[in-house]
Amino acid sequence: MPTRLTPEIITAAIDGFEAQKTRIDARIAELRAVLPRGSTETVASTPGAAPKKRKISAAARRRMALAQKARWAKIRGESAPPASPAKPEPPKRKLSKAGRAAIVAALKKRWAAKKAAMSKPKPVATKKVGVKKATAKAVLPKAAKKGARAKKAAAKTATLPAQTGSVVAAQ
Repeated sequence: MPTRLTPEIITAAIDGFEAQKTRIDARIAELRAVLPRGSTETVASTPGAAPKKRKISAAARRRMALAQKARWAKIRGESAPPASPAKPEPPKRKLSKAGRAAIVAALKKRWAAKKAAMSKPKPVATKKVGVKKATAKAVLPKAAKKGARAKKAAAKTATLPAQTGSVVAAQ
């Protein structure tokens, strides 16, 4: 684009864009004419399409409606509407005497074991004294180290295969 826009350039650009718009509108009309009747809505796979809605069961909608009515009644200061008689409350569970006795016996046994564990004296940990490695190395005399080196060298020469006389003499 030129850096300086004159009114003639701007009007020419507007005319060109309007011509493109009319061509595009004509093409859209042609394509719509090709489609069968009743299918004028846009395709759902377009990027701006709304996602599918969740399906909520009738029972869930009923619960939501009752909850909303109760909230509005509370705001207005009215008494809450009666609850839905759809499901009666299940009876509360009761603990039998034998079950209660078993629980009490298990608790007493656990408490006795804990009391016995608490009454035992704990052993005192003794500190282990380790030998320093530096002193162990100092004990070995230098002659012993030299002897170990000599043994390694002798073992190495013993494992070599026998060679010809001229090479053996050079060693």
